[in-house]
Amino acid sequence: MIPLIDVIFLLLVAFIFFSMSMTINRGIAVNLPVTSSSQVEDEDIPEITIKKDGTVFFDREEMDAQDLLSRLALLQLESPGTRIIVSGDREASYESVMSVIDAVKKAGISGLSLKTEANKQGGGTVSK
Repeated sequence: MIPLIDVIFLLLVAFIFFSMSMTINRGIAVNLPVTSSSQVEDEDIPEITIKKDGTVFFDREEMDAQDLLSRLALLQLESPGTRIIVSGDREASYESVMSVIDAVKKAGISGLSLKTEANKQGGGTVSK
């Protein structure tokens, strides 16, 4: 009876790890704006998140404007043609979002997508 319980526990733990590895969530949870013209992106793209208070995260790591710019420039040097997703909280200031977009452009990255929440589909990005 004990080996059977051990096997069941092992299968349960394996199932939990496999299900966690199947989801890709690079950003921080924010209230995204709702749009009707969003497309779903399936690629593994770096994400910049702007919270309601203006705090900026790059792939879950908090950073200031100067660190973000240097990190983005390094990313562009390592892999030219890279794309970035910017997800800003719907209550974040317009200035915060525009300063992040400006940093992306200064770093030389032209592939920029804005993450939104779709009306019926549950999520997506609006590409530029």
